[in-house]
Amino acid sequence: MIERIIIIDSVDPVSFYGVNNCNMQLIRNLFPKLRMAARGQVIKVIGDEEETAQFEKRIKELEDYCSRYNKLPEDVILDIVKGHSPKEMKRDDVIIYGINGKPIAARNPNQQKLVDAFIHNDLTFALGPAGTGKTYIAIALAVRALKNREVRKIILSRPAVEAGEKLGFLPGDMKDKIDPYLQPLYDALEDMIPAVKLKEYMDNNVIQIAPLAFMRGRTLNDAVIVLDEAQNTTTHQIKMFLTRLGMNAKMIITGDVTQIDLPRSVRSGLVQALHVLNGVEGIGMVEFGKKDIVRHHLVQRIVEAYQHYDDEMKSQRDTPEQPELSD
Repeated sequence: MIERIIIIDSVDPVSFYGVNNCNMQLIRNLFPKLRMAARGQVIKVIGDEEETAQFEKRIKELEDYCSRYNKLPEDVILDIVKGHSPKEMKRDDVIIYGINGKPIAARNPNQQKLVDAFIHNDLTFALGPAGTGKTYIAIALAVRALKNREVRKIILSRPAVEAGEKLGFLPGDMKDKIDPYLQPLYDALEDMIPAVKLKEYMDNNVIQIAPLAFMRGRTLNDAVIVLDEAQNTTTHQIKMFLTRLGMNAKMIITGDVTQIDLPRSVRSGLVQALHVLNGVEGIGMVEFGKKDIVRHHLVQRIVEAYQHYDDEMKSQRDTPEQPELSD
């Protein structure tokens, strides 16, 4: 009799063991000659050498499946333990599988262009109106790179610029004060990574979410870096951020040049960067339009209505006033 210790460190234990440990109970029934105990990421098993070796092999195969699809159904456990290949959920367009195996994929041609641009470039700009999925797809690409061990960390950032209201009075420490600016990034991550695993990644700085000001002085190697709401950077901020790019790193810059919240006297760094970097080799650019909006159908109509209003206001400003004729 020997004891083996198996570490399952690439999956969320809740997803792996199942609700009320139902998956673990099924595995126990499929290996009746073994004694086993599971706690957290550690599984201890006692039995003869050959059967415990077979048990470890099957557990690792189950872990690989759960890591890929973020779920572990009963039929998959039965197939893998019996030595059969589980039925693959093959879809060429899937970026990753989110919580409960939800497939996350490009939903329109421009989202697919962003996926392709990320693959072929180390720096990619994704531009367009609210609701086009720029940030969501960017974070999905970052999570995929991390899960595939192409990078060691994800760094997500936003400029801390209020959209009309002041948040400085909020109580708490620095993290409490900046979290409201970064909540959209948390929302996307929570769709893609189980809660326990996400907390572990953030506690260990594998996933880092920070305001733009915290990037100065860093060199970001072996990472996917996403800068969201880049239209609210100043010219100095975006230059500083772009020059953080290190070895084996990729960067995605998202923004909407029609939603600049900077003071009127401050020029948007994103607007300047697009002009300065136009045509530079190794930089991709994807432009989304109103037709790419994937939120509630009213969002597209709202964007169109505001654009029509802005065009009318601009037309009135550009039309010279006619001098009044005296009698």
